[in-house]
Parts: sequence; structure tokens; C-alpha cells
Amino acid sequence: MGQFPAWFTVLAWVSIGVGVVCALWVARDVGRRPQPMAVMNVVWPVTMLFGGVVWLGFYRRFSRAAPHGRRSSAAGDTPMLVAVATGTSHCGAGCAIGDLVAEFALVAFPVLGVLVGRGTLYQDEIFAGWILDFVLAFGLGIVFQYFSIAPMRGLGVRAGLIAALKADTLSISSWQVGMYGMMALAQFLVLPALFGGRADVLSPEFWFVMQIAMLAGFATAYPVNWALVRSGLKEKM
Repeated sequence: MGQFPAWFTVLAWVSIGVGVVCALWVARDVGRRPQPMAVMNVVWPVTMLFGGVVWLGFYRRFSRAAPHGRRSSAAGDTPMLVAVATGTSHCGAGCAIGDLVAEFALVAFPVLGVLVGRGTLYQDEIFAGWILDFVLAFGLGIVFQYFSIAPMRGLGVRAGLIAALKADTLSISSWQVGMYGMMALAQFLVLPALFGGRADVLSPEFWFVMQIAMLAGFATAYPVNWALVRSGLKEKM
């Protein structure tokens, strides 16, 4: 593992701390001002973990509900830029939860790595984490999308799941491309070059890099979500 200077560790803790504080503030806020779409009561606090004050500003400006869950405007009146950012954040929340659960689960239960091919298909544990991340992120992303798209379209379980798969398969995959790309760049090139090694999953430096990687995921998923909304496969949020 890398030998990180104190300033980098402090920076990592500050960034993580800001994300946690923003998440707690939004969790409290949606408790008082619930979102019209119930799943967003989970989405917004989770996105604060990587988006921090930028996402907090976006939430307060465009997505904070009035008391009793009323919104000042309907989804159809929402500017496309805002609607797509909201939908992309919705996708990212499932990815974020999946990443958190998968990475810590792999530390607690290393046998999970063997189950997804470590030791037979590859040796590096980082790939086991990425496979588990993707599986959980994809599953949670589809669940999140189901609870968005099914109520809006009045769909049953089967039809809702099919619609969710159509809407979010490309969205989640494009998010993971950006996220994995940034994590690979950091873990294989940047951190070893600057600090002599990678960041361990249990270190603040790892989760600081993950915050940056999640923002990269947002950047790669945003144009895909725009195309999905334009095509009608995904609802405007």
C-alpha cells in the first residue's frame, strides 16, 4: 500500500466528512420535506456522500420539496439539464450503495472474491471488488429505477421491472465505465507514481478517490441519460 503524506490524509478525511455532513442534513430535510417520489428520499442523501456541497446546492436549488412533499413545478416544466442531472444522480445512488456494500463485504468475507473468480480468472483482489460492485450496483439501480418508473407509468411488477431494465441498463453501465476508469487510473498509475502504492479499502484515501471516481461516473452517465430521456426509455425527473 502507498505511504500517504499527512496533508493527503487530512484532505481525504475532510472530503469524506463534508459528504457525511451533507448527507445527514439532507436526510433530516427529506424527513421534514418528503419528496413526491418516495425513492428520492433515499437517493438525495446518498448522492451527498460523493457530491458534497455541490450536490447539496443542486438539491436546495432544484429538488427540495415544499412542506408536505409539494413541488413548485411539475416534472414536465423542469429544464432538461436539471431533469437529466436528477435522473443521473438517481442512477448514481444505487451505484454508491452497491460500492459501499461490496467493498466492505469483500473485506469481511474474502471468500466472496473466490466466488467471482479470484485465484482462477485473475489474482488481483481489486477486480473482485469491481465485479461485486457492478453486480450490486446494477441490482440496486434497477430497484431504484423500478420505484421511479412503475408509479409514474402505473405499471405492475413484471412490466415495471422490464421498463426499469430498459431505462437503466445503459445508464448504470456508463456510470461504472467512468467510475472504474478513474479508479483504475488512480490505483494503477497515479497513486503508485506519487505515493508508492495503492490506497487500501479501509483507508480514507481510498474513499476520497472513490468520491472523485463517482463524479467521473456522473460525467460519463450524463449524456447517456440525456439520450435515454429523449428516446422515451427513461422518464424525465
